[in-house]
Parts: sequence; C-alpha cells; structure tokens
Amino acid sequence: MKRLYRSKKDRMLCGVCGGIAEYFNVDPTLIRILWVILSLPGVVFPGILAYIICCIIIPENPEQ
Repeated sequence: MKRLYRSKKDRMLCGVCGGIAEYFNVDPTLIRILWVILSLPGVVFPGILAYIICCIIIPENPEQ
C-alpha cells in the first residue's frame, strides 16, 4: 500500500510538495508550480495555511 510522506531528500521548506510528487511519481517542480497557482486566487494565505497544516499532518519518510 502506498503512503504519503514528506520528502527528506527533495525539499525546499518542509518537503510537502516533494512528498506529493513522489506519491504521484511526477516532477516536484510541477507540484510546486501547481501549489502556487492554486494558492493565488485565495490571496496566498489559504495556500500557506494548507502547507503548514500538511507539514504538521504528513509524516516524514522514514526510509530516506
């Protein structure tokens, strides 16, 4: 079973976008760009809040 983890090796801040990219097997840059684009209509604050919540909820990858 696949599990969602924060990435330890591919991180800019907390590894949330890197972990999501590993889960879906895509380039982490695409996930980061999508996160920014989707955060803009909400005037950035909801995107930052969602990132912080993901940092707290998603565990780090124990295998890296």
